[in-house]
Amino acid sequence: MFLCNAFSLQMVQDLPCTIMVREVEKLPEGLVSAIGHADTAAVLGVQCNRVNVALAKGDTVFVVQLVGGRLPEGSTTLPSGFKFKFLEVKIS
Repeated sequence: MFLCNAFSLQMVQDLPCTIMVREVEKLPEGLVSAIGHADTAAVLGVQCNRVNVALAKGDTVFVVQLVGGRLPEGSTTLPSGFKFKFLEVKIS
């Protein structure tokens, strides 16, 4: 399963499908980083890894959304007033 900093319909390969999104409190272990934004990856403590993610029915991807604005360039910690929201996206 991937950890992404965004979700796009272009990721979904099998149509028609149902996409279910729910907020989760924390991320599961063992996710493969597909975080393509270097500063977001640095703040999260994961590898920056710009890859194309292709999802099929039965796949799940986790998305981390930054809330509070854009990270200042070169960030290594989350600035005051910012937070991350974690989402689980299931394709069925």
